[in-house]
Amino acid sequence: MSPKSLAGWLEHIERLHPKSIALGLDRVIRVRDALGLAPAFPIITVGGTNGKGSVCALIEAMLRCAGYRIGRYTSPHLLRYNERVRIAGADAADEALAQGFAAVERARGEVPLTYFEFGTLAAVWLFVERRVEAAVLEVGLGGRLDAVNAFDAGCAVVTTVDIDHVDFLGGDREAIGREKAGIFRAGRPAVCADSAPPASLLQHAAAIGARLWRIDTDFGAAPEGTHWRYWGPGGSRGALPYPVLRGTCQLANAAASIATLEAMREHLPVAVNDIRAGLLQADNPGRFQVLPGRPAVILDVAHNPQAARALAASLAAMGGGGRVLAVFGMLKDKDIAGVVAAVTSRVAHWFISGLEGPRGAGVEALQQVLAGAGVGAVTACDSVAAAYAQACDIATENDRIAVFGSFHTVAAVMQLRERQRASPAGGGSRGNQGP
Repeated sequence: MSPKSLAGWLEHIERLHPKSIALGLDRVIRVRDALGLAPAFPIITVGGTNGKGSVCALIEAMLRCAGYRIGRYTSPHLLRYNERVRIAGADAADEALAQGFAAVERARGEVPLTYFEFGTLAAVWLFVERRVEAAVLEVGLGGRLDAVNAFDAGCAVVTTVDIDHVDFLGGDREAIGREKAGIFRAGRPAVCADSAPPASLLQHAAAIGARLWRIDTDFGAAPEGTHWRYWGPGGSRGALPYPVLRGTCQLANAAASIATLEAMREHLPVAVNDIRAGLLQADNPGRFQVLPGRPAVILDVAHNPQAARALAASLAAMGGGGRVLAVFGMLKDKDIAGVVAAVTSRVAHWFISGLEGPRGAGVEALQQVLAGAGVGAVTACDSVAAAYAQACDIATENDRIAVFGSFHTVAAVMQLRERQRASPAGGGSRGNQGP
């Protein structure tokens, strides 16, 4: 008997496969073919270690400003599964997602799909049903064997390549780059926003005949005062506004997004005014998201050293004379020491918490890493919410509270703030009320 609600479906698909991650395309392709999924609309696939979500958001915004009906599939979500599947600028409704899950369930027979595989097939089925004019698909993990790669991309983007998911992708950039490059297609455009890509990525692109455009070589961004200029194979576009998405890495993400649309111009022509509008309308919560109010609260899902270095650079670029107070929690299969090393010089005090679930790092493990890094100003807390509350209690108006380390960490603070807004009192401590 099929579940009735979205919550029921999510519980159902979590139980289908004994592993949460099981790379390989055989299962997905079998069910894809059983569904008859052969999208006629252009697909843009976005992979990479960091920046994927931002590039997806920017491309979606630019295409929507040009009048296209766009489907966007990303992962993971922060608060609600619906965030993963967007159609025409809105999160998919519970009923629509349930319809997609039901279609996949009918088609899969005895094939045991993982949670991500099931969700990917349901999203693309829904995009076909709702007649989108193009789809932007974010790779979940790696690229070559990721479920998203069961669908051919008209253009594939690799944002950056760095060390993450070593148990699945390999322990060095060359191995990881080879996996990321697996989303490229022979004879089709491919965009790379890593200024120093691994040789393995370049070699794979050349071997299959992908038309690779590299940042700082084939396209790029040139700051020009209060605006910036994009340059690429098709020429320059000047007087562009800086992306509304915050962070020092966003100019490279914006350039890669414009290059992607330039490569797809025969299928999805976009005017420069639509690019300008899209730069100002893109939305990607949890990526150096600065919340209104004082003290400033920054939400950033940075969970690997490369992302943590970008966070540190963005904090430095913010300026201001106050302290940075960290609200920090990570998964134990991540490079905790590498993340700490990347940001420790920027942080005055750490408020740390373990994360729930089998992958969550305990507070003792975080304390050990911080002690090893020579960090003394550490407060251990029972939960992320408690860590955030304590940071708010000691923060002055000029301080900044940086919440980072995991999607789970950021989501916990988002949930807390939602509850505070919904409560009659409007929140707890002075710090909670300010931001």
